[in-house]
Amino acid sequence: MSEQWLANEAVIRLGATFALLVLLVLAEFVIPRKERVQKRRARWLGNGLLQLSNLLLIRFALPWVVPASIAALVEQKGVGIFNWLAISEWAVFGLSILVLDFAIYWQHRLMHVVPMLWRLHKVHHADVDVDVTTALRFHPLEIIFSLGVKSAVVWFFGLPVEAIILFAVLLNGMAMFNHANINLPLRLDRALRYFVVTPDMHRIHHSVIRREQDSNFGFNLSCWDRLFSSYRKLPEHGQQKMLLGLYETNGQNTGSVIWMLKQPFVQIEDSAKSRH
Repeated sequence: MSEQWLANEAVIRLGATFALLVLLVLAEFVIPRKERVQKRRARWLGNGLLQLSNLLLIRFALPWVVPASIAALVEQKGVGIFNWLAISEWAVFGLSILVLDFAIYWQHRLMHVVPMLWRLHKVHHADVDVDVTTALRFHPLEIIFSLGVKSAVVWFFGLPVEAIILFAVLLNGMAMFNHANINLPLRLDRALRYFVVTPDMHRIHHSVIRREQDSNFGFNLSCWDRLFSSYRKLPEHGQQKMLLGLYETNGQNTGSVIWMLKQPFVQIEDSAKSRH
């Protein structure tokens, strides 16, 4: 069974991601939340090309760090905590999703604390508009770091292939959902926030204000922010007046894929100072 999931991992993950991407893009045209600062075409092109470079990197240069492949190896060797415990497969499956989401939450917080990691992550935060394509906007080196974190978690806990693939689909889907520029009814937003991260909740994380950037780190479940005191209910200036992006990159062509690829390696001293 694991072999079948692993053989179709890319098709499942990319197919689900593309279908949801199309649906959310349509929703952004119908029920937008915030007025855009830049035109869609340039931003979408840059964000899309960055995502393409990440896919090519993983597919051709680093296939061995894909967490699903690590999970298959872990299963063969019988290593990891969950392989040593006498618990049901369903319990292992559910715990695997929770463990991975917990790890991603703390990985995200770490990206904001460690100056070198922030230089990578600020490529994501430099987007002056936040929409569904912002969920695709991560520097290749941050992708490699994230794959390494997830692979280490998979190895340590002995997570199954099926859970890894489902989590990848959930993470991609929820990242696109909570970055989407869509206007959900306030009652629905409040109800959803008890369980998952909503667009209005996560958009606060993309504010230019530092204390708002350092809040609402979750991608899937909202409970981690509440448990670890990083939850912020509302932005200081409201959703419509809240400025998005980074003060330090204001006026630069942040939508260019060349800019995004080079940014972690320029103005290193300034970018480090800006976080203190």
